[in-house]
Amino acid sequence: MVSIVDLFLKILIAYFLGSLLGSLIIGKLKGGVDIRQQGSGNAGGTNALRTQGWQFALWVMMIDIGKGWLAVFIATLQLPGIVQPINEWTAVACAMAVIAGHVFPVWFGFRGGKGAATLVGVVAGLAPTVLPYALGVWLLVLMVFGFVGLATMLSMLSLNFWIVYFHVMPQFRLLVFSTAMTVFVIYTHRTNIARMRVGKENRANRLWLFRPRNPKTTS
Repeated sequence: MVSIVDLFLKILIAYFLGSLLGSLIIGKLKGGVDIRQQGSGNAGGTNALRTQGWQFALWVMMIDIGKGWLAVFIATLQLPGIVQPINEWTAVACAMAVIAGHVFPVWFGFRGGKGAATLVGVVAGLAPTVLPYALGVWLLVLMVFGFVGLATMLSMLSLNFWIVYFHVMPQFRLLVFSTAMTVFVIYTHRTNIARMRVGKENRANRLWLFRPRNPKTTS
């Protein structure tokens, strides 16, 4: 069998893995909680934290980050019956597929999260050396501006710079991935952008260093 079969099967596995949303899995175990009906309506870790608390959100993050890393790991495995060498784009394709599965999950009516936590897991698998720097940008932006969505978008944008700066290989494939995912993350955060423009986006007040002494809104 040719390597295209290996590529297709692994992409399919990665997508279905991505469709296993941590928030909805933990919600079912907690008595049928669907956080898509609460808060911002998003099935990601931020909404889980705001509506269900840190313990619930921690489990959600562990699942969503873990499946991102696992999808990249699966890309390196030799499937039974596949005799051709592993396609050099397999890891990148699986990384994109697991994120697509998280955002558009077949198991949950194609209503998922925004992919940030799964991206952390994917980057941990693809380019672990630059992950701390991207997370540092995320934390810095969050502390300065207080917006989780903005921090996520700028952190993803910075990934392109870190890949080039540290000469992470295979650089071309990683840059294709990071550029595509930057555009995708901006797309998934389009409602956050709209709320920021009109001043209605919630801030993470506990981490926002420049918050007012008596903030009128909380996140």
